[in-house]
Amino acid sequence: MQTSRNLFFIALLPPQEIQDYANQIKQYFADKYASRHAQKSPPHITLQPPFEWADENVPTLEACLQEFACGRKKVPIILNGFAAFVPRVIYINVVKSPELLTLQADLMIYLENKLGITDKASKTRPFTPHMTVAFKDLTKQNFKAAWPEFENRQLYFEFTADKLTLLLHDGKRWHIKTEFPFVPN
Repeated sequence: MQTSRNLFFIALLPPQEIQDYANQIKQYFADKYASRHAQKSPPHITLQPPFEWADENVPTLEACLQEFACGRKKVPIILNGFAAFVPRVIYINVVKSPELLTLQADLMIYLENKLGITDKASKTRPFTPHMTVAFKDLTKQNFKAAWPEFENRQLYFEFTADKLTLLLHDGKRWHIKTEFPFVPN
């Protein structure tokens, strides 16, 4: 019998007012640069890139994430300006704090050890926390047009990430499936 599998990823989501701001920027890219792909997920900082997981094993995944989140302290997050992965991605820059880097590294190790979830690309490049506003369908030509506009644009937010979020893909877009509050010991 074929097991039904879905795509999931794990992220930190900013508070609603920051999501609203990021969504306005995503809308701007959709309107001005025909880049709509970033609108298929809520604004987020990816900790564990998308992975396939069997539907029947989702309770196990959720129990593991609950266990991981317990004993974790809230993580201070600073969003400062814009940055890019040339020539296709423009994002809100997330400052690399020791707390954020530790959380992400610990989560990757935990998921690999507990559930066998790994991301090959993440093993070969350093973690660059970011909040994407335009990618995939942003053409190289439109990137060249948009980047000078955002390269020196000011943006600054601080917030405290107080939970992990598991997101599920429905075939068209990403939705919040479950949230796991950090509960320090």
